[in-house]
Formats: sequence, C-alpha cells, structure tokens
Amino acid sequence: MKKAILGVIAALFITTTLSSCGYNSMVKLDEDVKTKWNQVETQYQRRSDLIPNLVSTVKGAAKFEQGTLTAVIEARAQASQIKVSADDLTPEKLEKFQAAQGQIGQALGKLMVLTENYPELKATQQFSDLSVQLEGTENRIAVARKDFNDAVQSYNVKVRSFPNNLTAGMFGFKQRAGFKADAGAQNTPKVEF
Repeated sequence: MKKAILGVIAALFITTTLSSCGYNSMVKLDEDVKTKWNQVETQYQRRSDLIPNLVSTVKGAAKFEQGTLTAVIEARAQASQIKVSADDLTPEKLEKFQAAQGQIGQALGKLMVLTENYPELKATQQFSDLSVQLEGTENRIAVARKDFNDAVQSYNVKVRSFPNNLTAGMFGFKQRAGFKADAGAQNTPKVEF
C-alpha cells in the first residue's frame, strides 16, 4: 500500500515537474510553428497559381522573349517538386525550398522588368490585375515568412532554455530552422537605364 501511494506521489511529482518545465508550452509553440509554416506554403502556392495566368497573358499580348517565359515556367515546375513537411523543417530542406522559391522570384522579376518594353501589355486590365495580385502575394509571402521566423524563434528559445532543455531532450523537441535572407540580398541591386 505504501509503495502504491509513493508511486502515485512520484507520478504526480513527475507530471507537475514536466508541466512546470514547459512540456505543454513546447507542444503549443511547436504547433504554432507548424501553423505558420502552413501559411508560408499557402502564400507560395498562391503565387504559383498566379503564374500560369500571368504567362498566358504576357504570351498573348506581346511577342515576348521566349527564354524569359520558359525560365518562369521551369522555376515554377522545379519549386513545386520541393515539398517540406512542417514536422521535418531541417536547415538543409528549408534552404533547398527557399532556393527554389528564390528562382521563381528572380524569373518573375525579370519578366516584370521586360514587360516595361510593352506599353500595350501594361495597358491591359488583365495584366494590371495580375500584377497587383502578384505584388500583394509577394507582400503576403514576406509577412508569412516573418511570422514563421517569429514562431521558430519563440519555439527555439523555449527548447533551449533551462530547465526546458531537459524536457525537450526527453521528448524529442529539437530546434527548428527559420528563413534566412535570400542569397545576394545584402547587395544593392544594379539599376541600368
């Protein structure tokens, strides 16, 4: 009987200790990271969904540089092949995902610059609407990435802080990777007229 009572007391002590060491808050923060990652993916998917309409509008309205259109289409196809699970956000996988999305951004940027040479294209309502949607989506992507990085930071601080790091180690909570600045982001863009 005494052993049973001591076992119950020990179980209550362990449960209380784990709760006070932040297990439940780590679960909450982990779920927040996953939710924010889903928002990032949603915004990138929105951008990817706009690309076919943009390409067909540009192709139909101007005798456009085929290489640029091909680059946009290929970058979209390559990026859609890279899937990263919210449960497996390693720095390597996130870097690969970010690089593929960066290729889309670069190809779209070049496409938009080249459209400046086609005033009749810029004057069409469809192109104007798609440009506005694309710009809004790029802003949404930036916000989603920032929110994701904030969630990752909160989670990582919790997982690394004592005594939470003991609980994290026992239950397999590991640090998560966040987005880094795109390659070359520190360089000033070269503008030529």
